[in-house]
Amino acid sequence: MAESHLLGEKGEELAANHLKEKGYKILHRNWKSGKMELDIVAENKESVVFVEVKTRSENFLADAKDTVPREKQRFMLFAAENYIKRYNINKDSRFDIITVISKGQNFTVEHLENAFYPTLR
Repeated sequence: MAESHLLGEKGEELAANHLKEKGYKILHRNWKSGKMELDIVAENKESVVFVEVKTRSENFLADAKDTVPREKQRFMLFAAENYIKRYNINKDSRFDIITVISKGQNFTVEHLENAFYPTLR
């Protein structure tokens, strides 16, 4: 398995653990709707949260908001709409980004809540 794929899997595991520690319930991981995928779908008392996880090495740092381009936001919006319809969700929803930064064997997790509101334009 490619090193970048293993790093991505490790990042998603750390992101899910981070959410659990903050009191979220993980509903799904890598949920697919056609060709679209949601990395993590979680919920707390107020919201269903659609989370994009970005795992990077420390020499590839970018602002979390810049790591999810407009087209990816659009795909997430369509997938989230499908998810909400399929599971008849009646809660507010939001889109978060969790960035996991690898520094050798150490990792830093940054959670940006309400990272974006995707539009269709």
